[in-house]
Amino acid sequence: MPTASLFSSESNTLREHVHRLTAIGTTRHWVVSCYLKLEPRDRSRGKYLIKLKNRVRARLEWLQDHEPDRMARDVVARDCARIREYLEQAGQLPPSRGVAMFACEPLELFEVVPLPRVFRSRLSIDRSPLVRELAALDDEFGLVLAAVYDRTEARFYRVTAGGAEELDGVTADVPARTGRFQGRDGITRHAGNVGVPGEHNYHQRIKEEKQRHYAEVADRLFALQRAMPARGIVLGGVGAEAEAVGPHLHPYLRKLLLGTVKLNPKTLSESAVLEAVLDVRQLSERRWELDHLDELREGLATGWAVTGVAATLRALAQGQVRVLLVDPTATRSGVRCRESGHLALSPEECGATGDPEIVPDVVEEAIEEALRQGSHVDVLEAPEVRSQVDELGALLRFVM
Repeated sequence: MPTASLFSSESNTLREHVHRLTAIGTTRHWVVSCYLKLEPRDRSRGKYLIKLKNRVRARLEWLQDHEPDRMARDVVARDCARIREYLEQAGQLPPSRGVAMFACEPLELFEVVPLPRVFRSRLSIDRSPLVRELAALDDEFGLVLAAVYDRTEARFYRVTAGGAEELDGVTADVPARTGRFQGRDGITRHAGNVGVPGEHNYHQRIKEEKQRHYAEVADRLFALQRAMPARGIVLGGVGAEAEAVGPHLHPYLRKLLLGTVKLNPKTLSESAVLEAVLDVRQLSERRWELDHLDELREGLATGWAVTGVAATLRALAQGQVRVLLVDPTATRSGVRCRESGHLALSPEECGATGDPEIVPDVVEEAIEEALRQGSHVDVLEAPEVRSQVDELGALLRFVM
């Protein structure tokens, strides 16, 4: 049985966390896995702590029925307390929009993983760390290339779910200017004197220099994309310049463009780049939700989609789910059939296969099961999409 002593390290990539935690495997000890949303609305008045305390209480009550050894239950309670105490310290709370935490006292395990987002806040007690969401986030986020520029320089970033890393930049070959130009008679005049001979050529040179610089930025992005294939590209600049590189992009790169943001390359940090990319991706995700809504409406009419907890759990049991649609507010108790391992709302749905195992939140279990099957999970934030899904829904891979 492998053991590990693991602690938080923001320098570790998400994939490294996944590999280390997966190596722990299934143990005879209970492991606490916690995923917590830390978006601004969750941080407001400590809402994330209220969610955590409610989930801890529910899971410890569940443990009473599944662990007869009081000492083992006390260990889990201490692990939950360690997670809560860590999150109560404002200085230790990661600045990210989500966090995953894993604790097991006998394994000397206490790991904190800042995340760009989580599907929804949840806490689980199991015999192994629940790392499928980490792996899914790493895979779905992939690599995003960001370019932030002005007229004289451009900075480039490699952005993953684990953070932003600055790459080599480019500097425009722009001669120093004082805001004046030389007229044909050799007299220095202000660039703003309209009608003075040479003014048009002066401004035309500036325009051409800017366009050459923006074309160089686009070329650099194309070279980076060939070296490190990205799932998306984000452009940033001051004012209207944020849009300036777009027309220079290769048609292939234009298809990868997620959006543009207002950023100043002169005062930029890697954390600011990550936040900007997350904002752009969030807007893209809202668009994907609307696409899923169209698919859901069509699928319900043709049999290629289902909605409702019971119908969705049946589709999961058959391996039909391609995209799991989740209402983030949904919570429902249920059971896991002991013989088949399938999730259901009531023991009667398991048939004569022995006493089913009670699960405190079948929606959370459905997320984990969908990730196990390699399905995409879409937690619905757009109200117009959420209203069309009865707690759970699914777009199907095949129909029975």
